[in-house]
Amino acid sequence: MARFTVTVLEIPTGMAQLIEFAGNHPFLVGALVALTALVILNEARLRAGGTSVSPADAVKLINKGAVVIDVRPEAQFETGHVVNARNMSLAKLGEDDEAAEKLSKKIVLVCCDTGGSSAKAARLLRAKGVAQVANIQGGLVAWQRDNLPLARSNRNGPRERKK
Repeated sequence: MARFTVTVLEIPTGMAQLIEFAGNHPFLVGALVALTALVILNEARLRAGGTSVSPADAVKLINKGAVVIDVRPEAQFETGHVVNARNMSLAKLGEDDEAAEKLSKKIVLVCCDTGGSSAKAARLLRAKGVAQVANIQGGLVAWQRDNLPLARSNRNGPRERKK
């Protein structure tokens, strides 16, 4: 008959203290795990939108000829938008293959109020073949926080600039 020897693994002191802490404070450990998961998911969501540029970098790209697409509703667009921006809804971007084809050879910047909807629009344009597309980080909230100018649509005439 074969004899088996059972050895007891010794857990290093630091690891034993960690296990003891986790056993004594399950809510704290649960909160830590949940917050870590939220941070990871948020970062993954933000990076899924592709490239993001700061408002200052967006100005540099606009000066080099980048096209700006504002995906906010038309009423919000008329109250103030990036100078020379085009207003296109997410739905229209999803349906209009011709517009995506025209933009495919240009640098495209997409913006909205806070950057969430424009990240979706950037993914959509990238899927339609627009290679150089970026989201303006923080949207128009960040744009205004950096004191960059906005243009306002005037139904009776040309656009006016406002500070």
